[in-house]
This record gives sequence, structure tokens and C-alpha cells, in this order.
Amino acid sequence: MGSCRSQATCALPCTRTMTPQTPGRGVSGSWHFVGVLNKTSGQMEVYDAELFNMKPLFSDESVENELTLENETKTFRDKMDSCIEAFGTTKQKRALNSRRMNTVGSESLNRAVAKAAENIIDKKGVTALVNDAKRDDMQDDSLYLPACHADAAKPEDVYKFEDLLSPAEYEALQSPSEAFRNVTSEEILKMMEENSHCSFVIEALKSLPLNKENRDHQARCIWFLDMLIKFRAQKVIKRKSALGPGIPHVISNKLLKHFTCLTYNNGSLRNLISNSMRAKITAYVIILALHINDFQIDLTTLQRDLKLSERRMIEIAKAMRLKISKKKVSLAAGKEEEHRLATLSIPLPPAQTSDHQSKRRRLI
Repeated sequence: MGSCRSQATCALPCTRTMTPQTPGRGVSGSWHFVGVLNKTSGQMEVYDAELFNMKPLFSDESVENELTLENETKTFRDKMDSCIEAFGTTKQKRALNSRRMNTVGSESLNRAVAKAAENIIDKKGVTALVNDAKRDDMQDDSLYLPACHADAAKPEDVYKFEDLLSPAEYEALQSPSEAFRNVTSEEILKMMEENSHCSFVIEALKSLPLNKENRDHQARCIWFLDMLIKFRAQKVIKRKSALGPGIPHVISNKLLKHFTCLTYNNGSLRNLISNSMRAKITAYVIILALHINDFQIDLTTLQRDLKLSERRMIEIAKAMRLKISKKKVSLAAGKEEEHRLATLSIPLPPAQTSDHQSKRRRLI
């Protein structure tokens, strides 16, 4: 029968269930015994026993009905939570408590937001809020545009050059633009063969003025425009060195500060070029091109360099209050192609918002 291991220290009688291993008997035919240890004599007495299950008995049927009704109204998630509460592991209970706390926090936040919205509505009124929303929609196109001086007397004063590049930034362009300033016909041909620069830049280099001062100014503008186009083609800037060698510190700071959004991902900060930032870069490229080309540019060529759709390019140009026209351009083998031209002229045409353009497209 064996002896109990706790004989020396046991203060109360203990019970033990024993199942003899009788050949041919299964679980249903097992024998059960209860051993009672006498702590004084150290002897154990064995008694026959049988197993049975006990169930609670409620004297009041209303309590049972109430519990049954409550269980029927519970969702599957609620029933699972009750099981975890009663029989779950420590990890499961911790996860359950965390989820319930998050739910409470979310509900509190929703109530706070709803209350704040009610206060704003009470303070401003529904009509004023609707008008504000409409005004915001109308200004969407102008969010990424440089300052427009609509009352300017000359085209060059509508989008001032000083708003694009500060004196310090313009001065910093002298060194990196030297290659463009001293470019030769052979080097331009090599650029075309290697496809190292976009079409607009190559055409602008072909037309550099001979005057030293004007040539220097044009070379700086072309270099910065070329930099903006290459910068726009990227998606994420993880470090300044990704912009390429030879870029002045003040220029790299301008690109990261004005044309990227700072984001946090996987424990590190990085600069993201979002869609709105791409639109902003496109607007700056168009304005620089206008200053380079005497305020009339081939919009189709620039659109292809920027890898934009014609519709989107025209949208941005119209938001900048440029006049759009068409022109036949000669190609190889005597063929012709229709290009869009954009002109900045005084007086400016009326501003077209995205809301107006979408309505016009729906009418068409």
C-alpha cells in the first residue's frame, strides 16, 4: 500500500486515490480507494471509494432563470472573456485586462472628441463650419504654391525669384553650377547620349547666353532646377548623403526642410517626400523654368521630365494662373507633335481651384 511521504509533518488526516493496474480493466472498470493515515500510529487504513460529480442546486428557480437569460444575451467574446477570467492563464488574463483598459480609453477619447465637436458647433454654428470647409477645399491647390503677387506690374514680379532662393542659397549655387556654366557642345552631346539629365535641362544648356553675368545666373538656376527634378524622383531620404556629393549644406537643408515631411519609422527619423510635397516641388520647378525661359515654357517637355500626367500638370499650371496654349513641334522624320505651352503674362487669368475643375470635368 505504501506509506505517505508527509508522515513526519502531517497534522491532519489525508486522502489518497489509488487505481490498481488490473489487466483487462479500462478506465470505467478502475478500482478507487481512499487511504486514511493515522498520524499517531503511522499506519494507513484503506477504504473502498467511488467517484461522482457534484452540481450546485439552487432552491430559487428565478436565480437559475436569471443566469440562463444572462448567458443567452452575452456575445461569444463576452463568454470567452468570462472563461479566461475564471480559468485562463496569467498571460491570457493580462491580455484581457489590457484590452479592456484600451476599450475604456477609446470610449473616453470618443466622448471627449464628441464633446469638443459639440462645443465648436455651438460656438461657430453649422453654417459657418460648412463655409470654412468650402473655403479650405478651394485653397487646397494653393497650399503648395509659392507666394503669388497677383497685383504685380511685370511677370517677373508675380513669382519673385527671391521667394525661391534666398541670397545665401543663391550664393551657395556658384560652386556646384560651375560645370553647367562652362559646359561645351561635346559635353552636352555626351549628356544626351548617357541620358544623365532631363530634356528641359539639356535644351536650357544649349541656349545659355554668352554674357558672363547672365550665363552665371542661368547656370545656377538650371542646376537647382535639375536638382529639384532628381530630388522629386526619390521617395524617402534617410540621410543627407543620399542627396549626392557636392551639394552645399544650405541647399541640402532647404530641400529637406521645405520639400519633405519628417517621419518616425522603426526607431529612426527619416524624410518622406509625400504627394503634396511632390506637387510643391513641381510648382517650384515650373516657376524656375519660367524665370529661365523668359516666362514661357514647353509644359509637355517639363511634364515628361517630371513623369506626371498631362492632366495633373495642367491642373497645377492653372492653379498658378498660367495661360495654357497649344503648339505644333517638329520631330524627326518630318513628323509633328502637339505640345502644351504655359505662359506667365499680365494680367493674370482668374484662379481655378480644384473644386471648380472637378465640376467642369463632371459637366464634360
